[in-house]
Amino acid sequence: MRTIPIVIAYNGRDNVDIFVAYNRGSFAKETRYSVDSYPLSVAVGDFNNDTRLDIVVANWGSNDVSVLLGYGNGSFAEQTRYLVGSSPRSVAVGDFNNDTRLDIVVANRDSNDVSVLLGYENGSFAKETRYSVGSSPQSVTVGDLNNDTRLDIIVANWDSNDVSVLLGYENGSFAKETRYSVGSYPRSVAVGDFNHDTRLDIVVANYGSNGVSVLLGYENGSFAKETRYSVGSYPQSVAIGDFNNDTRLDIIVANYGSNDVSVLLGYGNGSFAKETRYSVGSSPSSVAVDDFNNDTRLDIVVVNYYSND
Repeated sequence: MRTIPIVIAYNGRDNVDIFVAYNRGSFAKETRYSVDSYPLSVAVGDFNNDTRLDIVVANWGSNDVSVLLGYGNGSFAEQTRYLVGSSPRSVAVGDFNNDTRLDIVVANRDSNDVSVLLGYENGSFAKETRYSVGSSPQSVTVGDLNNDTRLDIIVANWDSNDVSVLLGYENGSFAKETRYSVGSYPRSVAVGDFNHDTRLDIVVANYGSNGVSVLLGYENGSFAKETRYSVGSYPQSVAIGDFNNDTRLDIIVANYGSNDVSVLLGYGNGSFAKETRYSVGSSPSSVAVDDFNNDTRLDIVVVNYYSND
């Protein structure tokens, strides 16, 4: 039976906390690991192909990422740091050059670009390559948008009110961005197939317009004009999953200003029902989903900024 850890970055403490899960949905006390200055985002993956999960952290204040290789027992080695752009805000991982080794992509807010670091087999990484995106990128995710077996990059750009799509080449490099308009101050982005057409679609949480934008994908990696849905106040983070086991993807949003999460159930045709809200702690800043108690039903975990839980 699998166990799922929770990894949290603390932007004022220069460390990450690891909560190892028990198989009934409860968690062990945190173990703390030092990283660099003002960590803001984390991602996990097996970077050295040893079947043990590793951690990468985007450090806002020091313009780098920290990689912590895992021992397989819930503990991790000391960090190794790699330079990226200015004020890294978000990090994601994927195999960009199809060499079976995970690579890293980072959204750099103040340099208006993303850094791509290709991985080596020992869990180390090459020097960054940068690609321009929109203004003040806040969130990055990856997915194969045009079904060519190559991962692509999607970025939510806060100040330009759009998302950047960078289609991937087989060697781990990327085409010039294409931008699509969304709502005001897009803060978080995720991808999934919302209409069962085997093409990935995009959802964006718009902090300034209290809604989410859904952009349905075409087979060539381009996207339709956004459709917007209302959520709570100051949506900060978005995730997707099938919450009612109807094979249709649903949306969940953490609403920083209204201290709740919004759940929008999917109809399977790319549209969504009106939100249902659930109260959480004070100023929720991040949301993730997984089956934490192994009952085949997705669960939700929310990080609450001001209530420190």
